[in-house]
Amino acid sequence: MAKSPEEEHPQQAFGWAARDTSGILSPFRFSRRYILLFALFVGADDDVTIKVLYCGVCHSDVHSVKNEWGFTNYPIVPGHEIVGVVTKAGKNVEKFKVGDHVGVGVIVGSCMKCETCDQDLENYCPRTIFTYNSLDHDRTKTYGGYSDMVVVHHRYVLRFPDNLALDAGAPLLCAGITVYSPMKYYGMTEPGKHLGVAGLGGLGHVAVKIGKAFGLKVTVISSSPGKEDEAVKRLGADSFLLSSDPAKLKAAMGTMDYIIDTVSAVHSLAPLIGLLKLNGKLVTVGLPDKPLELPIFPLVLGRKLVGGSDIGGMKETQEMLDFCAKHNITSDIELIQMDYINTAMERIAKSDVRYRFVIDVGNSLTQ
Repeated sequence: MAKSPEEEHPQQAFGWAARDTSGILSPFRFSRRYILLFALFVGADDDVTIKVLYCGVCHSDVHSVKNEWGFTNYPIVPGHEIVGVVTKAGKNVEKFKVGDHVGVGVIVGSCMKCETCDQDLENYCPRTIFTYNSLDHDRTKTYGGYSDMVVVHHRYVLRFPDNLALDAGAPLLCAGITVYSPMKYYGMTEPGKHLGVAGLGGLGHVAVKIGKAFGLKVTVISSSPGKEDEAVKRLGADSFLLSSDPAKLKAAMGTMDYIIDTVSAVHSLAPLIGLLKLNGKLVTVGLPDKPLELPIFPLVLGRKLVGGSDIGGMKETQEMLDFCAKHNITSDIELIQMDYINTAMERIAKSDVRYRFVIDVGNSLTQ
């Protein structure tokens, strides 16, 4: 007989969970593994117990609680932009001590033995364990950061730089690495080159900041004319291109070296490919729920590349956090209480947030 979430592990935990496709979250009791009690078992000495202080609300949380991608296993406690403080550390843990501020992002496990893990690309491991809605090595369900605490193997815990704001830095654990990793891998960092950022939301606004820190000329590409002042005057983009204006789009054809496409809705790739120069690169990081059409002729005739990317490994994610701390990059956030989460998710679905909700878990999660 299967154990209830409260009985799977010896350490009691509390959070907010969705229980069906309505996506409505409410208080939820469950359990986490316990370092001291399990000290004789494999892996327990490698764990870090973290009191959650803040957790960002990612658009993928909205998709997941409503089972819009078709693989949600209820009940689900979302949250993979977690910042907290270490309260316990196993005896094999050397990088972290009690009192350290740390982060946990999209993944909390992998096989640690395959070629991709050996290359510090744990996020591409065939046995990646996600922070929530996944199965851990012991086949129990993982629960995310909309909760009072998490217990994570130290390999998947990140040092949070002292000069990085804990609340506004939390979304970097997903949004930040999602745009940083492809820019590094695809060579989209050469100072003076022209970067287009398609979509100005949770991912896009961070891409603008990181692009500028790399010394790129940055143009925001958006179908919303009201975002021009925000892009240029507030976020520091060099220019704004209204993609719904055919004349402006035509004038910009062949002017960009790179484009990072953060749009999560179904949209046409052809105009973006047209904006690229010879040898230009278009990298998509948004996750539309339906396939996109890919025109081949402009790729062949312009020797252009279309690629994708999925967050980053642990080494690169730490590199990203250190880079953002050095360049004073954080997410623009709206700090909310835990009991506002259902309203926040409704607003995210309407793109009514500038640009990321972050839950003040430490001060608002009460049993």
